[in-house]
Amino acid sequence: MHNSKVSYHSIKKKYLKFLKSQEVVSEPFRDKLGQLNNFFLPISEKIHRNYLNNKKTKIIGLTGGQGSGKSTISQILKIILKEGFNLNTVIFSIDDFYKTLQERKAMSKKINPLFLTRGVPGTHSTALLLKCLNNLKQKNFKKLSIPKFDKSIDDRLPKKFWQNIKTKPDIVIFEGWCVGAFPQKNKDLIAPINVLEKEKDKKRTWRNFVNKELKNRYKKIFKLIDLTIFLKIPSFEYVYKWRLLQEKKLRITSKGKKTMSNKQVKNFIMFYERITKHMLKNFSKKAKFIINIDNSHRLKSLKFN
Repeated sequence: MHNSKVSYHSIKKKYLKFLKSQEVVSEPFRDKLGQLNNFFLPISEKIHRNYLNNKKTKIIGLTGGQGSGKSTISQILKIILKEGFNLNTVIFSIDDFYKTLQERKAMSKKINPLFLTRGVPGTHSTALLLKCLNNLKQKNFKKLSIPKFDKSIDDRLPKKFWQNIKTKPDIVIFEGWCVGAFPQKNKDLIAPINVLEKEKDKKRTWRNFVNKELKNRYKKIFKLIDLTIFLKIPSFEYVYKWRLLQEKKLRITSKGKKTMSNKQVKNFIMFYERITKHMLKNFSKKAKFIINIDNSHRLKSLKFN
């Protein structure tokens, strides 16, 4: 860290202030400085070192089950990279690239009704995402806009609300529940994984299409990632628990916007189950950093590959 005493002090100050702002709507963060020193600083230092290799824009893929803490951790890393290493960092989510409601309606008519629900590979605007990531990595950077998706209306926001990136970032944190996911073997697609697949995807069109998307379009996108951070949750059951917490948080913060009931959450996460379980089983081999998260949502251990 440049001038480490000064920067550690300012990291600590900004980090604690950020956590305080988050606590208003969720459980208090425990062992704040332990997390900073044992998880976030070591990761940030390695990102910085990787950047120094050639000083080219680095894409950091941050992935993990729903409710694992991706957006909070993205913000924390951004604070440290800025305060500690003077790196210009941009964050966006794969969720921002969801297809519009109209596009998904067309998909649901043409391929399978399940594509009306956003989430799985196939429901993102992959051409736009690929173009954005390629632009960010190019030497002669041209300013660009990143779409914004509003989950309460289940649609993309008009362009005036998009995120404008005017200067070339050093680091891009690209987060999302399926960022970096890779396809399954065809034989693993045969048996349905839950009620949703059993009843609504009898001919396997939906899951086969999703898998094909991972093999082709998404593979091209994920190839552009330089380092991956995997937030590994204890098991898929926790997606439901933590997703309920997120909805509770949304009810407090998004005054009057639409949120999901417990039953809706239960149905919704079935769309994510197959890929989440596949990643829980296999993704640790691929990720550069694995943060294990325990049953009470605490960061338990950090592993470097």
